Amino acid sequence: MTSRVLGIASLVLMVFALYMALIYAPQEAQQGTPYRIIYFHVPMGILSFVSAYLLGFAGIMFLIKRDLKWDRLAIGAAELGVLCTACSLITGSIWAKPIWGVWWAWDARITLQLLLGLFFIAYFMLRAYLPDREKRAKLAAVFGVLGMIDVPFNYYSIEWWATQHPQPVLRGGGSIDPDMRLALYVSALALTVTCAYLLTRRLAIARVEEEVEYLEHLVHAHE
Repeated sequence: MTSRVLGIASLVLMVFALYMALIYAPQEAQQGTPYRIIYFHVPMGILSFVSAYLLGFAGIMFLIKRDLKWDRLAIGAAELGVLCTACSLITGSIWAKPIWGVWWAWDARITLQLLLGLFFIAYFMLRAYLPDREKRAKLAAVFGVLGMIDVPFNYYSIEWWATQHPQPVLRGGGSIDPDMRLALYVSALALTVTCAYLLTRRLAIARVEEEVEYLEHLVHAHE
């Protein structure tokens, strides 16, 4: 029931977010149309940070409780992390080409975001090489906690180091038109609900996968 509600809400909110980002929000004076990608780029970047912290939290809870439901949450969070990080990097590159003249620049924020994406991928590589379910969950939990280290450096990188990446628009000395701010908030809400829906569906699939793995283990044990 919760998953269905989230699915319907995400669909409605995404349609509304597209309207707000592409039609309602005013044109940016200097960057023009390419600026509108900010309404999707910024939320996906934030959600990649949330995914890293959710992965770390799930890892800590598994180490404390030894309950595999936290390992399932960690898997879902890591997969969301791959998705959100990839989307933030891709949308950033699409924006950079007409504004900077290049698809990619090796500045602090972009490099740390790439490292965060590689961390999520490394998490799954680690799991793939550990056949034992309990040992895999334990070591993956420890590794998942390490991913949180990247986030604060990533978040504050555009303030701590000289960078080509734009400065914050919602905090610090950043400023943004109220209609643009509203469109950004709506897009962030829509993408957050969509990610929540995807996570609930992934957790349901993970439970089935775990049951299948357990039954396969029983079959092999009796052969």
